[in-house]
Amino acid sequence: MNNMLAIAQRLIRQLLHDRRTMALIIVVPVVVMGLIGVSFPDATVLDYIAPAMLATLALFFSFLLTGISFLRETSQGTMERLMAAPVSRLDIVAGYLLGFFVFALLQTLIIVLFTIYALGVNFQSELWQILLFQVLITTGAVTLGIFTSSFAKNEFQMVQFIPLIIVPQIFLCGVIWPVSQMPEWLQYLSNILPLTYGVDGMREIMLQGKNLAEVGFQCGVLMLFAVITTLLASLTVPKRR
Repeated sequence: MNNMLAIAQRLIRQLLHDRRTMALIIVVPVVVMGLIGVSFPDATVLDYIAPAMLATLALFFSFLLTGISFLRETSQGTMERLMAAPVSRLDIVAGYLLGFFVFALLQTLIIVLFTIYALGVNFQSELWQILLFQVLITTGAVTLGIFTSSFAKNEFQMVQFIPLIIVPQIFLCGVIWPVSQMPEWLQYLSNILPLTYGVDGMREIMLQGKNLAEVGFQCGVLMLFAVITTLLASLTVPKRR
């Protein structure tokens, strides 16, 4: 636990001192969600699309932030030094997970609050339940970013995972059109993608007024995904580049 916290604290201090990164973490979600808001002048349409976009942007930004930053840690030799210290791979992954989660959560809070209060999106449930469900999506995205970065040797390669991992989920997970209207074999594929459960859960909470207990299945799948990707990341973190 001490090793994990020490790694997380070092990462948090490092990112806090990077003013440009902090500015981008705060500004980019607002700009993107603002463009989405003005693209749907019909409030009814925006109310419907907003839950899916909140889930998608939480996945996208958290994955990108974590993947690039974790890869930078590896390429700069920080990972190699940690591997030489008396810490386990799981401690390293958990420490980075906690550190990145702080900033991914910040972005998620900005996106949700901006969407609701600046864009005026209506919702039927309580705000804290929306935020907690977003936390589950963010956690899975952070662990996925750490795991994926293990297979990239530079930032360019990491960015190439976006059209491979993130973009297909936008088309297959009910963001644009219902999963039920897709070919049957694509529906099976959709069932194994985390964003499907993120979009379904957000829509049921925001549009139908359900609570977290009523979307317990989606919560369970997202938590299971986060656990699995954390364990996989701890197995694939490279000792050297």
